[in-house]
Amino acid sequence: MHTMQRCPWAERSAIERDYHDREWGVPVHDDRTLFEFLCLEGAQAGLSWRTVLDKRARYREVFHRFEIARVAVMSDSELERLAEDPGIIRNRNKIRAMRDNARAALDVLSDQGSLDAYLWSFVGGTTIRNAWQQPNQVPASTTQSEDMSRALKQRGFRFVGPTICYAFMQATGMVDDHLAHCFRHAAN
Repeated sequence: MHTMQRCPWAERSAIERDYHDREWGVPVHDDRTLFEFLCLEGAQAGLSWRTVLDKRARYREVFHRFEIARVAVMSDSELERLAEDPGIIRNRNKIRAMRDNARAALDVLSDQGSLDAYLWSFVGGTTIRNAWQQPNQVPASTTQSEDMSRALKQRGFRFVGPTICYAFMQATGMVDDHLAHCFRHAAN
């Protein structure tokens, strides 16, 4: 019996398998969803993506489904209360960064018209398709993610280092890093 080939990381748990099969690497062009991924990738820094996936529903609840304008006006006291919420990652800097990133995103929307056009400009508006054979071939960052990181930091975004930006690019389909043997490779 032949089983579907997946990227090895997706075989660790049901939630990771579902995320891999349905979301990871699918091109995202919705500003709210792009903002959500950027925030969640920052929250993941130093932790496993599984941890974020396990807490994603609660993040969506407490951060107003990542509606940028609503997150931008969250009060200090709201953010402070979230630091006690076991349903999210309780790092105060990461929690405050959500609001800072929302405010920076509003500036991008005002200046560029959309997060979509702005963020996708770092990959020339189209998915970069790689054909890695082994997981150890997949880079942690690239020139494009370094450029994105630098530009986002200049605009006031936080928790957007080159590795976080690359993970964001992979998650949102700016880069297709499904391994060549994976059934999802080049499927989008």
